[in-house]
Amino acid sequence: MKQLEIKNLCHSFGGLTALSDINLSLESGEIVGLIGPNGAGKTTIFNLVSGFYTPTAGDILLDGVRINGMPPHKIAAMKVGRTFQNIRLWPEMSVLDNICIAQYYRLGYNAADAFFHTKRYRMQEREIAKSAYELLDVFHLADLAAERPKNLPYGIQRRVEIARALSLRPKLLMLDEPAAGLNSADLAALIDYVHWIHDEFKLAIWLIEHQMEVVMSLCRRIQVIDFGKEIAAGTPEEIRSNDDVIKAYLGDEEL
Repeated sequence: MKQLEIKNLCHSFGGLTALSDINLSLESGEIVGLIGPNGAGKTTIFNLVSGFYTPTAGDILLDGVRINGMPPHKIAAMKVGRTFQNIRLWPEMSVLDNICIAQYYRLGYNAADAFFHTKRYRMQEREIAKSAYELLDVFHLADLAAERPKNLPYGIQRRVEIARALSLRPKLLMLDEPAAGLNSADLAALIDYVHWIHDEFKLAIWLIEHQMEVVMSLCRRIQVIDFGKEIAAGTPEEIRSNDDVIKAYLGDEEL
């Protein structure tokens, strides 16, 4: 079953064409990589799918439903979780509150309930806190629940951001350069971590990454774009030996 389908996707910023005729599909439970040089348009695709931009042309279908132009909170409510190239945690809020806040899209209480601390407000707040604690426990972060993200090591902040995305209980998890800023010793741990998430949460994962060790170890299929256009798609073995990919992106890097 196709979790996500992108058809003839195009996007322009003013007179500048950022993406041209991009096509992609993700099956339920698949791990797919999206790679390419800096400025190729990878994060623009993520921003279009998650609702931060509206496509100039083409269609984005999530579980068969067209989501073009839908606001980010509604797309998140359709079970799409996302991390960012530059970590976007609330640095002054606790780790627990960072996890809780991602779930507020589904709250049923109103402003009056919050002001007067009604029974409905108290009950739903308890449910969200319980769910957040359970998730932190699964990610071995429960002992950091009261900490502020700004005081945590970079690798732990990455884990908190992924945990926050998973608090939506997504069917599709979009990871934008999760290895960015990690040292070589942490890369193997990240690969194991993503494998564990995939197996534990039974979801599709779409991965943007420059670290080829991570991409080749995790992804069964890889799409390569350059200057906003697809130049190759296939298995890791096919991508490794593709002359266009080597010329545009991989160069002399040993894979």
